[in-house]
Amino acid sequence: MKRAFRKYHRTIAIMVALPLSLTVLTGMAATVAGEWGMSIGLSRNLLLGIHTGEIFHLQAIYPILNGLGLIGLLVTGLSMSGLFGKKTQKIKQD
Repeated sequence: MKRAFRKYHRTIAIMVALPLSLTVLTGMAATVAGEWGMSIGLSRNLLLGIHTGEIFHLQAIYPILNGLGLIGLLVTGLSMSGLFGKKTQKIKQD
């Protein structure tokens, strides 16, 4: 079972790596540009357009896809961790 989850986890990670990286980096850059007043060479509106998926005309579905990808990674990652596995009781033999 862990082998199957490892395969799914790897596949999901490859699919969501670029969108999640874009979301994180543009969110951080927009905050730096807007709140801290630092010039990074890109306008804050452009960064927010990329961050929300608006520039790709995906603003309605982009956050949902990011969220589903993260939920998939969480589920497969936690299932592989063994945190929720059945624990067997060891009987002491004296």
